[in-house]
Amino acid sequence: MSVDLQSVVPIVRIFSVEKAREFYVGFLGFTWDWEHRFDENAPLYAQVSRGSIVLHLSEHHGDGSPGTHLYLFMTGIEALHRELSDKKYRYGRPGIETQFWGARTVTAYDPFGNVLTFAERT
Repeated sequence: MSVDLQSVVPIVRIFSVEKAREFYVGFLGFTWDWEHRFDENAPLYAQVSRGSIVLHLSEHHGDGSPGTHLYLFMTGIEALHRELSDKKYRYGRPGIETQFWGARTVTAYDPFGNVLTFAERT
């Protein structure tokens, strides 16, 4: 029997559902797929996705660490940059950077200290 690793789903720590929706859905264009709470007063655990990228967002203590840096490999970096720029997001307007190692990147900072770098290999 062989090992076949299939995918990874990072858990990103959040502290406000409202701010998470504003950033991940409103700004980055992810879809809010589902959410779960054990009861009305429990922390949120949710999934967002865009294309083949899936992230879990969690208010639970111990799920993820604020300040996590994610690299999200993609194609269409110019279109993503235009899309984000057109939104005139109050808390950030990322540019395109060319990396020495052969990629163009757009980096966005979420309201909880997490960093998402979208990278297109050149």
